[in-house]
Amino acid sequence: MTRPAIEQQSIGLYVHIPFCETKCPYCDFNTYSGIERLIPVYVDALCEELRRWAELFPSHASRTVFLGGGTPSYLPPGDLKRVMSALTGGFPLVADAEVTLEANPGDVTQERASGWLDAGFNRVSMGVQSFDDELLTLLGRRHTAAQAIDAFEVLRRAGFTNRSLDLIFGLPQQTLQQWIDSLERTLELSPNHVSLYGLQIETGTPLEAFVRSGKVPQPDDDLAADMYLAAREKLAEAGYRHYEISNWALPGMESQHNLIYWRNEPYLGVGPGAHSSMLKHRFANMKSPRWYVRSLGFEVPADGILSLAGSQPRRPDLPKSTPGQIRAMVAGGPVNFVEQTTPSLELAETMMMGMRLDTGVREADFRARFGKSLRDVFSREIDQMLAAGLIEEDADGIRLSFDGKLLGNEVFGVFVAAAESMLLAE
Repeated sequence: MTRPAIEQQSIGLYVHIPFCETKCPYCDFNTYSGIERLIPVYVDALCEELRRWAELFPSHASRTVFLGGGTPSYLPPGDLKRVMSALTGGFPLVADAEVTLEANPGDVTQERASGWLDAGFNRVSMGVQSFDDELLTLLGRRHTAAQAIDAFEVLRRAGFTNRSLDLIFGLPQQTLQQWIDSLERTLELSPNHVSLYGLQIETGTPLEAFVRSGKVPQPDDDLAADMYLAAREKLAEAGYRHYEISNWALPGMESQHNLIYWRNEPYLGVGPGAHSSMLKHRFANMKSPRWYVRSLGFEVPADGILSLAGSQPRRPDLPKSTPGQIRAMVAGGPVNFVEQTTPSLELAETMMMGMRLDTGVREADFRARFGKSLRDVFSREIDQMLAAGLIEEDADGIRLSFDGKLLGNEVFGVFVAAAESMLLAE
């Protein structure tokens, strides 16, 4: 295959692992349980996709790597090592690259943790969700609070110096005191990084059906806001920087991979349903694991997995602007969605993602990217949000105010609507 000349740059790489031992009732991610027999050929296909992208982008390196899912820690360490070998063989890691594995506490053993380090991971993001066993049962989690604490200690003993914990608040039946207890147990563990997510009742999930039927109560939005405020206070007292709406970190321990998303910088996603943003285009892979495997030239086991996800995904109509690298992976690979990133779409995404950060959207970065100042483009919207007390402005740029972080979606909507009106004029 001819290797096109592409300017060298480092990017973020996301690798999707769609397997779960059990699927949580609140989850609407592209994940599946009961298809473990697909794992060996899936890993073959994943390595092949990485190889093909590496041929198309021969001068690119990995600034960050993030294996998410699903449950990446559910894969055997040998398979994870194969994936990392294929990835680093095609996209060499830059110095001090952040390489993250998402893990379930129930998968963490000393042997597995050592295998993850050997494979090249230097950061683990562990989905604890709660330190209350009753709430863990409600969430369908397969670990207890004690197992989560033990797993975090195993990671430390294994040699991981960069460890992150995820929690969820605003759960049905969750009290403020239960949430504070989980926060305090989290702080006792001293993670480098903490992600706190407000529960969203996603359409089509079992949890939505439970709420609709009255099996569990509708979450209380006002109580969830109190939980968020309590978290901000406790984490600030403990020395954590609230650097993004849902994320806190000790100094210098921010998630470098997620910062790529929030700064609207280039990233490549591999695996079923994975999204990418490169070459002024957004593109995504087909969601079905079995069709993903077949699109890369592999056959799946004939044991019921074939009926996993309906008919073969159709190939998309491509914008005329679509670069040859992406066209190649549509014609002979898993990509089945492509969208050009127009100037107005880039504006909207830059504002929506950048305003999530405590630094907000910086004037110098905005001007360097778009050739205009923030006021040149969004003066009316900035004045509107300033009057509402939802943002702050100074010579460095604009950012959410203390109150604005509670109403971030309202702020994002104003800037996105303004950008969409520009799209109509393009």
